[in-house]
Amino acid sequence: MDKNKIIITGGSGFIGTNLVEYYLSLGWEVLNLDIQPPRNLAHMEYWRKLDLVDREELIQVFHDFKPNYVLHFGARTDLDEHENLSGYSANIQGVRNMVDAIKSTPGIQRTIFASSQLVCRVGYQPVNDEDYCPNTLYGHSKVIGEQIVRASGEVGGSWVLVRPTSIWGPWFDIPYRTFFMTINKGIYIHSGKIQTHKKWGFVLNSVHQIHNLLIRPDEEINSNTFYLADYSPLILKDFANAVQKELGARKIMTLPFWFMRLIATGGDLLKFFFWKNPPITSFRLNNIVTNEIQDTSSLEAITGPLPFSYHTGIEKTVIWLKSQNII
Repeated sequence: MDKNKIIITGGSGFIGTNLVEYYLSLGWEVLNLDIQPPRNLAHMEYWRKLDLVDREELIQVFHDFKPNYVLHFGARTDLDEHENLSGYSANIQGVRNMVDAIKSTPGIQRTIFASSQLVCRVGYQPVNDEDYCPNTLYGHSKVIGEQIVRASGEVGGSWVLVRPTSIWGPWFDIPYRTFFMTINKGIYIHSGKIQTHKKWGFVLNSVHQIHNLLIRPDEEINSNTFYLADYSPLILKDFANAVQKELGARKIMTLPFWFMRLIATGGDLLKFFFWKNPPITSFRLNNIVTNEIQDTSSLEAITGPLPFSYHTGIEKTVIWLKSQNII
């Protein structure tokens, strides 16, 4: 029997690295298309350097590899662009090119397109999949990417849109690795008595969810949109305390919220003048104290229970941080 063949764009990124590892473990033939080399050096032989805005090369690679499945996770994901959308061409023209490549390649059974929860500002509850409310250029670029997919009609076989929420775990980077590192350094601070509820996602649970969406019958998933998050909301203060205990770090102090506002304003000034990534800014503080409870009931019905609790996820993440000599 022939192997399943899968193209993973953005397979050198955080979620993509975990996806490449997972499908290699299943014995699938994997091709990672990414402009950056893999984070996991063991994945070098599965990587091909490619810029998603190069339409002709992308189509040629698809024709040569002949995938059965496609996971499109390639994107520019930072929030640093403040001028115009041209900086996010990978998220817009890249999606157009992906649609063209998929449509021109026979035999593709399913594609999962990764969007972002930031098609809506944090805390906004959309009334339907096309109720958008972005407050960043990155989020706006992802809205356009979704609209391109929805307007494309039939894309190969069936397609799904996923919106990763706040995903964390092995191979992560800014901002959630920063969250772990500030706790490890003893400089993370609880914001008063606020109890913030979050549907964050441990990355290996996300991989489990993505795989289920890839293999389930068309009638369950086709043309639908799903948020990627663990199903049980965590209390951010409890989560941070659990990370602190697993790291063996100093106990987290609590400061009044008004004082945290002052510190965040100082972070804004530092970022404006010279520090690209201060630990706390007003934008981050607002995200910290805003509840994030996305509707994941339809995805839960498809995937069933998730394989990892957040406590197990924290253990695995700390083990990875130590194995990479990050802590």
